[in-house]
Amino acid sequence: QVQLVESGGGLVQAGGSLRLSCAASGRTFSSYVMGWFRQVPGKEREFVAAINWSGGSTLYADSAKGRFTISRDNAKNTVYLQMSRLKPEDTAVYYCAARRSSIQVVRTSTDYDYWGQGTQVTVSS
Repeated sequence: QVQLVESGGGLVQAGGSLRLSCAASGRTFSSYVMGWFRQVPGKEREFVAAINWSGGSTLYADSAKGRFTISRDNAKNTVYLQMSRLKPEDTAVYYCAARRSSIQVVRTSTDYDYWGQGTQVTVSS
């Protein structure tokens, strides 16, 4: 079992930056593929980025490419999402997720086994 706790959300002006963190419990963090998703009320949860166990393989949604960077620190059991050049359309609740596989990074939410409670990101215009 893995527990995930996100932090770092908040209110930021368009063009600004935020770094989200997701702290994981358990001793097997390094064996999980980690992902970030986001959701706006009334819409489906949307893939943002994912990273494999070593950080050597990453995957991004088109909307995140060039602006967001996913990384992880296995010694700290933490995954990060650095968000830059934020836009009002990035406003959402951001969720961290863990997948019981260390090999393949994927973008489908149903492929992830554990979820955090989410952190709100609001980008003002």
